[in-house]
Amino acid sequence: MSSTDNLRERLKNKQRIVVKIGSSSLTHAETNNIDLYKLEKLVRVLTDLRNQGKDVILVSSGAIAVGRNSLGLMGRELTMSEKQACASVGQAQLMMMYQKLFFEYNQKTSQILMTKYTMLDDLSRYNARNTFEELLKLGIIPVVNENDTISTYEIVFGDNDRLSALVTALTGADLLILLSDIDGLFTDDPNLNSDAEFISVVPELTEEMDKMSKATSSSDVGTGGMSAKITAARIATLSGADMVIANGKDVSVIEKIIVGREYGTLFISNQKEDFSIIDYLD
Repeated sequence: MSSTDNLRERLKNKQRIVVKIGSSSLTHAETNNIDLYKLEKLVRVLTDLRNQGKDVILVSSGAIAVGRNSLGLMGRELTMSEKQACASVGQAQLMMMYQKLFFEYNQKTSQILMTKYTMLDDLSRYNARNTFEELLKLGIIPVVNENDTISTYEIVFGDNDRLSALVTALTGADLLILLSDIDGLFTDDPNLNSDAEFISVVPELTEEMDKMSKATSSSDVGTGGMSAKITAARIATLSGADMVIANGKDVSVIEKIIVGREYGTLFISNQKEDFSIIDYLD
């Protein structure tokens, strides 16, 4: 067994798992409508993890994309107020779909909407942590998203890659899985450079990794490019969690990651004793 295999094997023992899925992984590329087959499969996979006795938290994008489609505002750039309206309509619709699908598998779920101010304020952060703990103790799968409807700052600068890493740190999760439209980390953008090499394991984040990352995304419905994912990896690993970036085209990749198979890029935890969430909220 190779050293890489040994590192992957440790994922079998993870007990508290945060899964982040992006808008591009939840929608059909041709129409930007929700991919219901994939959504149902995601719910089934997460419920099965919960049935194994693991704590599961889902950070889900998609509210603005769903609302935009529902309100017929596709094909043009939205104003800030239109984005907020889309988020308001879309979040309700998205959560209704999650509730219905989780109910089919007898799995209770809840909604948690957060902004960076939830993390900045000591009392709010304490209350949020306690809420997560109580929900997980009750066997509930929380569905988390940014509160885009009221938080202008998050719509412009926020991304759910960072949010999922902060939730990982807040809840003391030991694994974060980022599902996106890419297979993992490469030495360069594989869409532009055919010689770009896939990186299976990152033992420690370096300045070279920062240079490698690109603040772009190939999807027109997502907000988190590779730069955001590297930032998420830094937050998650320094808080004490392993992190995997994998392609969310087939959500069964979650099951493969959990049993230690070599999918996606694995970032190894490198816990920092004086780690503080506050340091990553700029």
